[in-house]
Amino acid sequence: MLTRLKLHKEEDQERKSRIIKRKLFRSSIFKKAKTIMFYLSFGGEVKTEDMILGAKKLGKAVAVPVCEHNRMILRPCLLSHKANLVKGPYGICVPAEKTFIDPKDLDLVIVPGLAFDEKGNRLGRGKGCYDHFLNTLPGNKNSIGLAYAFQILPSVPVAKNDIHVNKVIYA
Repeated sequence: MLTRLKLHKEEDQERKSRIIKRKLFRSSIFKKAKTIMFYLSFGGEVKTEDMILGAKKLGKAVAVPVCEHNRMILRPCLLSHKANLVKGPYGICVPAEKTFIDPKDLDLVIVPGLAFDEKGNRLGRGKGCYDHFLNTLPGNKNSIGLAYAFQILPSVPVAKNDIHVNKVIYA
């Protein structure tokens, strides 16, 4: 799947990401959410930059995950309007200036994945960051996985610590 993501043509990624954005923004979960955590895409993932800008234009507070001190624990960090991004652990961009928020203040978490199945099970990159993060959220937080159609499989391997997403949006 990593190879397919890397070989996925840029113009196809852009086109499909726009379709996924439209589907996300039309969802009732997104419309109701006031504070949303998006991932900052890399490595061929569904592109989230335009989604982040669009959410901000709608007046939504946007946070991004930060993996602190090379530990495998994600913390939501507000993304300001003119955020300066720097390379963080694992080459993933993070805000240079960090304003962390309490995870319980998130209304929606947008989750990346290498593969998903239709039940919302996800195959991540093997570090367990999102599984741990989603498991620590209070109550049944809304989570949506974003994917290209080729990332949707009949089933993905599931371990006891894996946390599924509530919904998968793909194109």
